[in-house]
Amino acid sequence: MNVAVIGGGGREHALVRKFAESSKVDRIFAIPGNAGMSDVAEVIHGVTENDFEAIAGVCLENEVEWVVVGPEAPLTAGIVDYLEDEHGIRVFGPRRKEAQMESSKAFTKELMEKYHIPTAKFARFDDYEAARAYIEREGTPIVLKKDGLAAGKGVVVAMDMDEALAGLDELMGEVGTIVIEEFLEGEEFSLMVLVNGEYTHPFEMIAQDHKRAFDGDTGPNTGGMGAYAPVSHIGESHRAEAIEKIVRPVAKGMVEEGLDYFGILYLGAMVTADGVKVIEFNARFGDPEAQILLSMMEDDLGEVLEKVHRKEPFELRFKPGCMVGVMLASHGYPKAYQKDKYVEFDAVRENCYISGLCQDMDGLYMTSGGRVLLVTGYGETVDQAVETAYENVGQVKFEEGELFFRKDIAHRAL
Repeated sequence: MNVAVIGGGGREHALVRKFAESSKVDRIFAIPGNAGMSDVAEVIHGVTENDFEAIAGVCLENEVEWVVVGPEAPLTAGIVDYLEDEHGIRVFGPRRKEAQMESSKAFTKELMEKYHIPTAKFARFDDYEAARAYIEREGTPIVLKKDGLAAGKGVVVAMDMDEALAGLDELMGEVGTIVIEEFLEGEEFSLMVLVNGEYTHPFEMIAQDHKRAFDGDTGPNTGGMGAYAPVSHIGESHRAEAIEKIVRPVAKGMVEEGLDYFGILYLGAMVTADGVKVIEFNARFGDPEAQILLSMMEDDLGEVLEKVHRKEPFELRFKPGCMVGVMLASHGYPKAYQKDKYVEFDAVRENCYISGLCQDMDGLYMTSGGRVLLVTGYGETVDQAVETAYENVGQVKFEEGELFFRKDIAHRAL
């Protein structure tokens, strides 16, 4: 079969590499793809991920049987509705209504409240003064979330009142909707779940992401500065609890609400003193968790898609050992940063996933985004994987001060 992957980041780089291993897949189209995908996919540079008509044209012309949508923005804009309803093209990814699980924090929190799914206490506000009064009454630490897509950056974890009020100004401004949550303490983990209505297949392996920009989990929230899997210090009992108390009830709740979710549902969860609770849901693979988990997965992704579509039971197999990914980011990210800085990574290309690089006229790589390159390392133990990952980072060449990375990825497991 022919497959199209929508998106141009590291998550999509991992998807096209995984499909390239599939005995089921003949041709892969990456729309718009990125500079690192041409060895495993046909890269359609001239079509953006939000040009639904052009995407449909590529898919129809090339007899694409499956479209897999990577990023959240086209899902929220209704790419699945358009491709399926207008052209009868099969898509792995939720429709616009179902994508509200990510695109609206308020929608998701209210659904969890209705179906008694464990999550942080919350309140929703459209009025600035009411939100400010609530923050002052509740006190800190407290968590503020923008109600909408924010590329992983629309969250402020405020440890004091100054941070909380500055976060309110940043996320809400004069108009907007915000969700304010109680601060939860504990270990976070990411669980990817394949969903088709009430049918769910949670990944047998969890990952752990590092959201904060700097070492020691300090600095602003980002789209993810690194990840690793498996997370050996968070036991199988916690994954099982998440499935029993969160995954199955939320799938059942969505069906009862008239939603027909098909695709990946990403659960960001926390192990608290009161059990596992939901931090967030996303309507697509996590990035950079996808790069790690898909690298570790031994199954044929083409076959997996077909099994989920048919709602068949199966077991995902993951190779033994551990994989660690370290994100190289442009100086200044997640705020303002410069582009067009040269990066050379030929020595470790097979261990890298491109997030934000383009090529100049001579084929040399230059930065084009905030998160630039995920550099991975594999080992039999987490210590070995960390060591290999940072050895590989050391072989990436760039001008000092133009890129930065965290030096403590997987520190909680060490």
